Amino acid sequence: MSLFKIKSVDSIVAESEKPGEKLARVLGGFDVTMIGIGAIIGAGIFAMVGEAAVKGNAGPSLIISLLITAVACGFCALCYAELAAMVPIAGSAYTYAYATMGELIAWIIGWDLILEYAIGNVAVAISWSGYFNDFLKSLTGLEVPVWLRLDYHTFLLRGYDIASVPHLFGIPIVFNLLSVSVTAVLTWLLIKGIKESTRFNSLMVGIKLLVLAVFVGVGFYYFKPGNWVPFAPGGWTGIQAGAAYIFFAYIGFDAVSTVAEETKNPMRDMPVGIIGSLLICTVIYVLVAVVLTGMMPFTELKTKIAEPLVAGLEYNHAARWLVGLVSLGAVVATTAVLLVFQMGQPRIFFSMSRDGLLPKYFAKVHPVHKTPHVTTIWTGIFVAFFSAFFSLDVMAELCNIGTLFAFILVCAGVIILRRRDPARHRPFKAPGGMLTPLLGIGFCLYLMLGLTFMTWMRFVGWLAVGLVIYFMYGFKNSRLRNGAPENASA
Repeated sequence: MSLFKIKSVDSIVAESEKPGEKLARVLGGFDVTMIGIGAIIGAGIFAMVGEAAVKGNAGPSLIISLLITAVACGFCALCYAELAAMVPIAGSAYTYAYATMGELIAWIIGWDLILEYAIGNVAVAISWSGYFNDFLKSLTGLEVPVWLRLDYHTFLLRGYDIASVPHLFGIPIVFNLLSVSVTAVLTWLLIKGIKESTRFNSLMVGIKLLVLAVFVGVGFYYFKPGNWVPFAPGGWTGIQAGAAYIFFAYIGFDAVSTVAEETKNPMRDMPVGIIGSLLICTVIYVLVAVVLTGMMPFTELKTKIAEPLVAGLEYNHAARWLVGLVSLGAVVATTAVLLVFQMGQPRIFFSMSRDGLLPKYFAKVHPVHKTPHVTTIWTGIFVAFFSAFFSLDVMAELCNIGTLFAFILVCAGVIILRRRDPARHRPFKAPGGMLTPLLGIGFCLYLMLGLTFMTWMRFVGWLAVGLVIYFMYGFKNSRLRNGAPENASA
């Protein structure tokens, strides 16, 4: 039962104040809301709408898929807001699990969150490279060589000649240099400081909201009702699969919780940032889906599935400057998502290291910038490597199932803490009693069932690797297990 030993909320908060492991509280309510919007609006709406409409066979009924996913995320967002206001610590769902379900579950969710943030960022970086190339082409007429913006598998899948690329010692040079480059630049910016990073994020959020507003306006001009026939080509199965795919577009509101430890007034600002950003983005998503599916037959998206908004404009022979503007918006949007997710993942590793589940080396804070620079650098290396050699669809599906699993555990954590510690002050309490977290769990399970068998197998394999690492290192080095005065086992 010691595997399920819990760490009290009071102890978690107290440990965050230790000298040398303390992060600077510099963010306000506006900052965290913009972080949420920055994380949500990105590769999901600029890329995954194509995946959901075509591969999920949702077609125009993608609009319903978006609403289903928004409802599911809404219940989870309320649960996140309750826990983030009560436990304002950098570890997000990992920390909440430690306080409710014990160390083993906390490790599992911490390991699982790598799928959301790091693996999710791999997918975003891959999408970024495609949009950057579109923007460069519309601006200058030049393109980055295809062998420097695609992974090997996608290169062959699209029918390119492998003999035409440069070879080194007989090995073809095919990798995504663009995704590696943007990851390196953002890693450097995040080391420089959280406030500098959030200012840059706010600027990018403003640009991408303006670009999406222009796209929606142009989209209504080209809208043809006939493109909505058939509206739901895949029936409810297609709608469910579309919702499972498009879930990737909503990932990000929970990233707000990773900066709780750097927020001036987390009890107020966490609920505002988490719920506010989700509501704003849902309205934008529905408008974009309405006009995109009305601009062209969804089957035509197959030719440019990773850049569907550009495909919609090109199908209608829109002016090149509009294509360039949307490509710029996509570059800015995905850059913002990369920034926020690169901000979130290191802080989860940082919290796990403070608890002894990862080497102490990862809990270092930069002496000048007061950022978790070690984990930021390693996250950058991880994302750069995998984005250079892997494809978008595999990374996005892994990210989806990992995040849905994390959401389920957060909702369960709300139920457990309300029963175990009902008297604790809750600055924000999710309305609806126990029904809200239960509905969050139910909707997330529904979306998980819409993912492929291979995605489930990869997910199980990923968790198995994580358990091996825990029992080889974390189990032996846990601060809680080695004498820290905490609560008894669950």
